[in-house]
Amino acid sequence: MKKITIAIDGFSSTGKSTLAKQLAKKLHYIYVDTGAMYRAVTLFAMRSGFIEEDKIDEDSLIKTLDDIDLKFVFNSNLGFAEMYLNGENVEKEIRTMPVSKNVSQVSVIAAVREKLVAMQQAMGVDKGIVMDGRDIGTVVFPDAELKIFMTASPEKRAVRRYKELLDRGEDVVYADILENVQKRDHIDSNRAISPLKRAEDAIEFDNSDLGLEDQFQRMYEHSLRVIESQA
Repeated sequence: MKKITIAIDGFSSTGKSTLAKQLAKKLHYIYVDTGAMYRAVTLFAMRSGFIEEDKIDEDSLIKTLDDIDLKFVFNSNLGFAEMYLNGENVEKEIRTMPVSKNVSQVSVIAAVREKLVAMQQAMGVDKGIVMDGRDIGTVVFPDAELKIFMTASPEKRAVRRYKELLDRGEDVVYADILENVQKRDHIDSNRAISPLKRAEDAIEFDNSDLGLEDQFQRMYEHSLRVIESQA
């Protein structure tokens, strides 16, 4: 069966990564979480002292981009690849609130996006890939055979994120999570470079009131129809 490229875009905390992982596993495709890549660069910037009090030293980060090595290393116990920054597994650290608060301002930097988009396009040259992010269907893979744009209400997304962080043992406040979700929505949708928007040929999928299994079944069945149409 002919392989395709599946591009999943959408707002933060809509479950893009969860759906992408499920589809990739079921279809035996490669899964790439582009958000993890931007989060890893953000972590690098924070560790390097380039981000202080919500302000970023863009010039210093840009000058050190060549010092950033990103790799996805498959974890057979988990069933998916984890993010490695300069040889270190940073999968857990990049999911924390401090990184979440700063990732949007890092992702708007043109040089950062240029570096990561080039890496992402190289990963998908042979198709058979499921990639999620903010600009996959519009910039990274504008010719993807299947494009999905995921959305849900900010409140529902904040609740999901809140529960996820509590389960990890983090001390968080729901109001702070909601504020962060709304702030990221605004930044992602209004940035000058590769703003978050639905590709004209993408299907919009609102999962505000859907469970994980229901959303997966719907998108998996749709994926099969698209794949079969390419045969």
